[in-house]
Amino acid sequence: MIDTPRIAQMPDQLTAVIRMTGTQSEMQNETGNGYKELMAVLSATGIQPAGPWFTHHLRMDGETYDYEVGVPVSSPVPPAGRVRTGRWPAGTVARLVLTGSYEWLFGAWAELDAWIEAQGHTSAPDRWECYVRGPESTPDPSGWRTELNRPLIRIA
Repeated sequence: MIDTPRIAQMPDQLTAVIRMTGTQSEMQNETGNGYKELMAVLSATGIQPAGPWFTHHLRMDGETYDYEVGVPVSSPVPPAGRVRTGRWPAGTVARLVLTGSYEWLFGAWAELDAWIEAQGHTSAPDRWECYVRGPESTPDPSGWRTELNRPLIRIA
């Protein structure tokens, strides 16, 4: 199920991230490994996530994906391996919430992008997927909630 898109304000948020690059098939396999690595580093440093984990897609050119796996945090993270402190900048986003399996993400993004265009807004090239509730919470995909956020650079 896809909720009706809406405009939302994002506060500035400190994050802990791992930057990754790969093909779509590599991304599907490596995102989970990156999440586990990130959580292990946070656990070792005693830093607790301040919200659900996310992926920040910086570039998707059809073949190569450049993205970050991250979680919001309340304090900077000491660099450890691939883990670095990052930031989810404050700003206006177009948001859509998908309830259900990740296999519907492509269609949900297409719907959000079409809504942005129909409203006369202009989006930035990056995308943020926030996994509010996923397989780590319940094995039943009908209970998964993914928040799709597309930063806007012009609001009509």
